[in-house]
Amino acid sequence: MSSHEFAKRPTDREQKHILYFDFSNRHSACIFAAMLIEVLKSKIHRVTVTEANLNYIGSITLDPLLMEAADMIEGEKVQVLNCMNGERLETYIIEGERGSGVVCLNGPAARKVTPGDVVIVVTYAHMTREEARDFKPAIVFPDTATNKLP
Repeated sequence: MSSHEFAKRPTDREQKHILYFDFSNRHSACIFAAMLIEVLKSKIHRVTVTEANLNYIGSITLDPLLMEAADMIEGEKVQVLNCMNGERLETYIIEGERGSGVVCLNGPAARKVTPGDVVIVVTYAHMTREEARDFKPAIVFPDTATNKLP
């Protein structure tokens, strides 16, 4: 292979998540990885903010029952979409009291919500197109008045 040619890129099906190194040209190496797309992994659709705590380090506190139903874990990055004012923010989850229905924005994020606002909490995952075609996100629809699952 000349220095002006490129190695044949393996298809996503051939390589999945494996990196492919081509050292056929001694002066340079080509590294290929499967193309990943970002897709919806989980969603808590329309819960009510119960608290906004400006004097906390940061994050969103969620009831573990909501987290488990939506396949979310503590420390996971989330996007919070405020249905009342259009704000969007990214933060991470901390676990609140089980069964409490707590949805509390902490730290700087507390400035983006008011208790009583309705929000959507989403997470995303990276996967190949092939994996994404078969993937089904976890989506939960709690009671907006209580934040409890039906």
